[in-house]
Amino acid sequence: MARLHRAWALAGMLALPAGLPLALGGCDGGLIIGGLALAASGGYVAAQERGVDGTATDFAIKTDIAKAFTATDPRLQTGVTTNVYQGRVLLTGRVATPDLKAAATQIAGRTHDVRAVYDEIELAPPEGVWDGAQDTWISTRVRAEMVADRAIRSVNYTIDTENGSVFLIGSARSQDELDRATRIARYVPGVKRVVSYVELRAGSPVAAGASPPAIAPPGQPTAAPRAPVEVQKL
Repeated sequence: MARLHRAWALAGMLALPAGLPLALGGCDGGLIIGGLALAASGGYVAAQERGVDGTATDFAIKTDIAKAFTATDPRLQTGVTTNVYQGRVLLTGRVATPDLKAAATQIAGRTHDVRAVYDEIELAPPEGVWDGAQDTWISTRVRAEMVADRAIRSVNYTIDTENGSVFLIGSARSQDELDRATRIARYVPGVKRVVSYVELRAGSPVAAGASPPAIAPPGQPTAAPRAPVEVQKL
């Protein structure tokens, strides 16, 4: 229900041309605008490099974690967002106590086929509807700009935004592609920081402190970005 409220609040923030249809779509709170699916978080099943089997396994992991959250404490299911890519689990969101945060990490870690757990859960009160809508708008904007960039295979990236922090998880074909994706997120208005858990296809971990190219997005002057990038070692 919270995602539904966030989506309708987002609809009020988007300047849509008259007559352009808007519909809620997907289990990740995405929007379908004029027939174009803009996922707030998550990717498209078709054309993903993890393949149909990998996508199905990740979906099963996510589903089982959600069931365990609900069985343990419903506040975990409402407060924590789970994204899974190739067995790597990214936990974001907000919970009220350290015990809830620890429980979420433990549940994810003992779920079948999980390779790694990245805990980005904040200890904070639940965000308001307007703040949630702003986060959803950021994710949608990042997704749309990735789709528009032909050098980025956007279906291989999952995007989640919490309190202005953009979290990326997925698979990049090259460091240059990852740099382009990261740069897009850095320049979206309202972004405070970008955290990447994206693996390179070659299997090499992303080097901490990697700098994106100095080329600015269309219409933007070449300048220092407004938001820092925290590149995690995998």
